[in-house]
Amino acid sequence: MIAQLRETPLLSGLDHDQLRRVADRARRQRLDAGQWLFSQGDTAEHFFVVLGGQIRLFRLAPDGAEKVIELVAPGQSFAEALMFLNAPRYPVCAAALEPTEVVAIDAEDFAAMLRGSVDTCFALLGALSQRLRSLIAEIDNLSLHTAKCRIARWLLNRCPEDQRALRLEVRKGVLASLLSVQPETFSRVVKQLSHDGIISVQGTHVTILDRAALARLAAVEDGLELGGPAG
Repeated sequence: MIAQLRETPLLSGLDHDQLRRVADRARRQRLDAGQWLFSQGDTAEHFFVVLGGQIRLFRLAPDGAEKVIELVAPGQSFAEALMFLNAPRYPVCAAALEPTEVVAIDAEDFAAMLRGSVDTCFALLGALSQRLRSLIAEIDNLSLHTAKCRIARWLLNRCPEDQRALRLEVRKGVLASLLSVQPETFSRVVKQLSHDGIISVQGTHVTILDRAALARLAAVEDGLELGGPAG
């Protein structure tokens, strides 16, 4: 577990003894596809690192509708900032998108460890600042751009320039919620991009046929970052 935790950006700055302390108080947890890890409003006693699979973080509206906030992939952590609050509660729900393994880390003990090491505090602040930067970019993306632009930016963000293809690892409905578009709008935009010869879709596989055209739709300008979902 120590080797796996060391690969997590949030924990990469810890020394071996600190990682041993974290691992000794942590526990592995395996989830089936669709199984919930916690609900919004639950007491936040742990934060988590994803070892395998994928976690969906989402909020529930009063009418039961879901808004996906973030998809957390292996090697990423979530709910860590809550350890700095008094009597924290999870502001979102968390559920597995597929068979998933996570490590639950004791938030109270981790915070106590931070109090004894200024260097560790600064390392953690750096990781949290990076996460905040990504979330701010995501807010800009959702508030300043059309549905077609957001989808184009998401595709570009998920497919580096040296690649042409990617696989949709989650349901289209989940991606639509993540990008704050209606599922029918998502399907309509993807169909239009395919009709225009910009992308090709075969099942869950997407191939970018005209990256320049996709970049124009994404309104990517010099110096403008692709603000994809955090993680």
